[in-house]
Parts: sequence; C-alpha cells; structure tokens
Amino acid sequence: MDRKTIFCGISLLLPGLLKAQERPNVLIIYADDLGYGDLACYGARGVETPNVDRLASEGLLFTNAHAPAATSTPSRYGLLTGMYAWRRAGTDVAPGDAAMIIKDEQFTLADLFKNVGYKTAAIGKWHLGLGEERGKQDWNHKLNKGLKDLGFDYHYIMAATADRVPCVFIEQDTVANYDKSAPIEVSYKKAFEGEALAKDHPELLQLKSSHGHNMAIVNGIGRIGYMKGGGKALWKDENIADSITVKAINFIKENQANPFFMYFATNDVHVPRFPHPRFRGKSSMGLRSDAIVQFDWCVGELLKTLEDLGIRDNTLVILSSDNGPVIDDGYDDNAEALLGEHKPSGGLRGFKYSAFEGGTRIPLIISWPKSMRKIAKSDVLISQIDMMASLSKLIGSKIPKGEAIDSEDNLNSLLARGERSREYVIEQAANKTLSVRTKEWKYIEASDGAPMITWGPKIETGYLPKPQLYKLSEDMEERNNVAELYPEIVKAMQEILIRERAKSN
Repeated sequence: MDRKTIFCGISLLLPGLLKAQERPNVLIIYADDLGYGDLACYGARGVETPNVDRLASEGLLFTNAHAPAATSTPSRYGLLTGMYAWRRAGTDVAPGDAAMIIKDEQFTLADLFKNVGYKTAAIGKWHLGLGEERGKQDWNHKLNKGLKDLGFDYHYIMAATADRVPCVFIEQDTVANYDKSAPIEVSYKKAFEGEALAKDHPELLQLKSSHGHNMAIVNGIGRIGYMKGGGKALWKDENIADSITVKAINFIKENQANPFFMYFATNDVHVPRFPHPRFRGKSSMGLRSDAIVQFDWCVGELLKTLEDLGIRDNTLVILSSDNGPVIDDGYDDNAEALLGEHKPSGGLRGFKYSAFEGGTRIPLIISWPKSMRKIAKSDVLISQIDMMASLSKLIGSKIPKGEAIDSEDNLNSLLARGERSREYVIEQAANKTLSVRTKEWKYIEASDGAPMITWGPKIETGYLPKPQLYKLSEDMEERNNVAELYPEIVKAMQEILIRERAKSN
C-alpha cells in the first residue's frame, strides 16, 4: 500500500477550521547546536542577533521550552513525528549513510499540512537517513527512498551533517549539480585507495580537528566517513547558508499565493563552523559566534522575503534549536578560548549530549503578526514534541489514530492565548538516559554511563549510578541532588517513566 492510500481520507477537517485563504503559512526555522544562551534576546554576550531579536519582539519568547533529546537525530525525529525517539530502535545520531529512519507508514508534520492543501518543503540539514538500506545508497542515481515518501513536495537537503560524508546536497532524491565525471562513492567502513585522509595530511587542512573528524578531506576539512568523487557537486562549507537560503526564498516566492509549510534546518553552529568570509570577525568569539551571526542573517533574509511579498503578517514563524550547545565538538576553532563572558547554555548546567538542563532546554520564539496580540515572554513548560498536535489544531488537519502519541495540543500557549504548562516533559540524553522535567522538579534516572563524555568534548553527561532529583525552583544549576530527601517525588517520577515506557509496547 502506497503512502497516498495509507493517509487518504484521514484529514477530515476539524470544527472551526480556517478557510483556505485564512490559513497561515508555517515556517519552522530549526537551528543546530544553538544553545539557550546563544542569542542576544536570551542574554548572549559578544554576539549580536538583530533579526532573531526582532522576531522575538514581534512574538513570544519561551524560557522553559525543551527539545526531545540532547542530540540531533532523535530531536528531529520527535519534532517531525510527534513521538519520542527512544520509543523506536535505530533513532540514535545517524551516520551519513543511514537508511530512512522515519518509515513510510509514519505520519509526519509534512503529511499534516499536505493533507489540507499546503505545499511542503524541507530545506537544509536532514540527518534522518535516506534510502532503503544503510550503506547501500547509490548516490549516482535517484534514491529509492527520500523525503517525497514522507510528505514533502520539495526538498534540498544535506543527508546528515556538515562533518559527515557525503558532502553534497540532495534535491528531489538526486544529488544536486551531479557531476558525471566524478561518480560518488561513500563508505563508513574503509578508506578509498588513493584518497588523502585528514589524519595523514594535516597540511591539506584549512580547519584542523581537535578529536575525530580525520577521515575524508572535503573543501580542506576533515570529515567523519570516507568519500570519493563528487566533483562539482561537492559543497563549499562557506556557501552552505547562502545555498539553503536561496532555495528557501525560491520556494516561498513560488508558493506565495498558496499556504505553505517549510522546515528550514540550518547547519551554521554545528561543526565544522566555517561561515562565509563576510561574517568573519562580526563577533568577539571567533568562528562559532560568527556562525551565529550567519544564522541570524538567514533568518533576516527569510523575514525580508515574507515582508517583500506581503505575506509576513499571515506567516507563523517558529524558531528553535535541536539541542543544547557544544563548544569543542571536534575541530580546532578556538571556540573555548574565545568564549569570554558568554554562556552558551545560559548559565544552565550541561551542554549537548547531557542529561542536565543545558542539553535540552533550547530557545523557542514564535511570531504570527496577524493573530498574536501579546508580545512578551512565557515560562510555560513545553516541548517541541507538541508541535504536531498544536499545529493540527491550528490548521484543522486530523492526526491518524496511533500516530504522534506523545504530542499534546498546546496551541493556546504557543500563540499567547492562555497558558497551560505540560504536566511533564521527557528528555533523552546521548546514551538514552531519560529525565522527567516538571515545572518545579528535574528527575534523572540512574545510569551506568561515564560522568564525562568519553570521545572528546569536555562535557558532563549527568549520568550517575543512582537517581538524581533537583528542585529547580531553588537550584536551577542542578547542583544539589535531593533524591534522598524526597523519596515520594522520586517514586512518582519513576512511575511516570514506567507508564511512558509501557506505551511503546
């Protein structure tokens, strides 16, 4: 049974559905490794983000929003499916040659919009796999599984991340600008004979690694994985932001007369940080914060396009990040040495990968000029997992039974029409240790993981062989484990995880 047949007829319109001409365009801007404290409107030091700040001033800034996980692939999975990634095997951080992680039969955000007449697009970082079988993709021909199978009408994406091969864009299931004189080969098992490797040829690198990232060399940068060929199709890291922004602008222009949904996922702050020369030196903290400036430029270009076309007023913009920040994540770009007084996690404990708050609490800004009258901050407890149910309510597109099982309708909170905090959110650390976060408490389950990341970054994992409980109203930095003082709360949190895990069976 094909995808069209599976979802045919399930989008019966909900009561009160906006008329077609009244439905808002929806633009999700999803940053990569952008921390809670990395934007000026969230208190950043040493970097200016005027476009994001303007977006916040026109809408609602959330101070207690959470990504589903402290790493990329599971957070993106959760956002796009409305289901926590830990419920399904094979949703860990994906290699560049991963097979499709979201399956054909799953309902996605793209399906939600497509089923009520929206044009849908995914542009930028994907990192959720392509093709039917890992390592068996033929990058020289049309892929047998891609984003068209998940409800996206158009896509122009990176298969994984900029630090992983293949270093080419995929457009409509085919390598963009394919160069038949340089056929592409990709492997995560062995190097290709005659291809220079970063570990052996540091003299060829324009950005050296601090740990890992010492395999294939593309554009003078060492990567994870081995790659041969590509030719004219290979990206230049300094042009990635421009490339995806141009494609996004073109999609908006082509669909300005119709409602559209676009998932615009940038790579800027993720390693390797290699912003275009026009952004170099625009901050006080080197390449990492220059990349934040570049991200802010992307936001500004999209907003300007919407304004120039006269559709900004009825475009709902959602800006967030996939997980917390990381400083040294494999390249020697002086990010740690140049931090100064800047706190990427906003003073929270932990970073990307971690079970602590800094791993999953992220910026979230929502703006819809036509319908959002209140301009303020909100401290409601909310998760990105709620986007599916909330947007379903907004556009009147029904979610099939059994899909998006973790997503809750929090539309009123998102649009400043009332405040309703979630009872709790669940957070996933890098080794799948789970935490339960309520408005007042943070519970981290016992884990046998190492207390520090073992492969390079100097990051506390938050793992301990005993339960942890923090009273966040008094201890936002999670320094005082009070689990032994509140056994009844620990028990209640453990029961939440038992119930939630049972839903997966």
